[in-house]
Order: sequence, then C-alpha cells, then structure tokens
Amino acid sequence: MVTYKRNMDDVFKALADANRRKLLDALAIEDGQTLQQLQLALPDITRFGVMKHLKLLEAANLVSTRKIGRFKYHYLNPVPIAEISNRWIDKFTKHTATGMNRLKNQLETVTSKDKK
Repeated sequence: MVTYKRNMDDVFKALADANRRKLLDALAIEDGQTLQQLQLALPDITRFGVMKHLKLLEAANLVSTRKIGRFKYHYLNPVPIAEISNRWIDKFTKHTATGMNRLKNQLETVTSKDKK
C-alpha cells in the first residue's frame, strides 16, 4: 500500500480551488507580489478572502513570504507541484506513451499485411 505525505494532500487541496490557482498563476507571472497586488488577480474576492487563500497556499508550501518593512511579499514555490508531477503525472504519461507505441506498431503491422 502506498502511503502519502500529509503535505501532498495539502497541495492537492490547495490546487483544487480555482481562486488559489489564479493566485499561483499571478505569482508565476510576477514573483514577489504584495497582498494588494495579488488582490488584482481576484477582483471579486475581499482582501480577507485573498488572505485566507494565501494562508492555505502557505500551509501547502506553495507560497513563501518575506516581510520587508510594512510589506509582505509572496513568492511561488514550484517544488511541491514538481513533486506531484513526478509522482503522478509522469508515471501515468509513461503508460500512455507505451500504449500509443503498441497501437502504432499494431496498426503498422496490419497496414503492411494489407499491402501484400
């Protein structure tokens, strides 16, 4: 049986919400944004709502912060997403590629027999 790190569950939970994905997209475009800047990515959500989303992203280790003076800057941490990609996406992509190669070979075999 496969055991999962608690952090991976937190990452999936964080990525499950479209608003949090928008915040990550905004940080991917321009890293080191303040809360005020990130609010522009979610114009329909209150400041408090954006803060709650950022707190959850921080708990999942997807966002790190740095306070300089009065401002708190938010930075994207892509490592947890890369870990998910390595653990889940790459593994299943290999199976798909293998299946596609088998299908291609079978079709080529059938096609070459038809030509004879």
